[in-house]
Amino acid sequence: MLLMTEKADLPLLRLLQLSSASLPVGAYAFSQAMESAVHSGWISDSDDARQWLSLQMRHSVARADAPILLRLMRSLHNDDLEAFVYWNSYSLACRESKELRLADTEMGAAMKRLLENVGLSFPSIDRKEICFCAGFAVAAVKWDILPRMALTGLFWSWLENSIAAAIKLVPLGQNAAQRLIGELLPMIQPSIDKAELLDDCFVGSGLPAIGMASAWHESQHTRLFRS
Repeated sequence: MLLMTEKADLPLLRLLQLSSASLPVGAYAFSQAMESAVHSGWISDSDDARQWLSLQMRHSVARADAPILLRLMRSLHNDDLEAFVYWNSYSLACRESKELRLADTEMGAAMKRLLENVGLSFPSIDRKEICFCAGFAVAAVKWDILPRMALTGLFWSWLENSIAAAIKLVPLGQNAAQRLIGELLPMIQPSIDKAELLDDCFVGSGLPAIGMASAWHESQHTRLFRS
């Protein structure tokens, strides 16, 4: 019975590893345009940060990253490398600025190196640029993480890194950051539901302000983050 329990718990433990802020993929270096939004005066307190992150969760992560992750995992389960390549390229095409694309490809490359270093083989595809979700999908499939669990981990990873950026930029105190997490957590499950039901033709983010803020960030005089 103990061995069965340990085996059942292993995918959950792997999910915690995969969604941890300590995962060495460089996520801490990217604010996903939040730094520019703070610089422009769009975000000045916890309420502004909550609105910014809730919009990003519902209209970017839930409509692009999450449904793309599902499709990447499905393509791996079906041994469909053509679909895997397609959705990897689709993810990169969803990035509205040079910096947002850079964040995706830098984290994707770091994830690929990490997986290979821990003994997981990456699909042999003729693509130099790998999106982060492609690496996340490979790890989730190899470690027997169920799709909905993988989505939960992806949302948590995004939220934790976003809150860490907000602590430095807004700035937020530790207690305020925990309250903000508590306010945003209930939005994750409805966002996952949305991602699971989205048809292919509706996959893609729709937040032009983030793209604009990210583009402005490229020429911002002082910066803590790479995006």
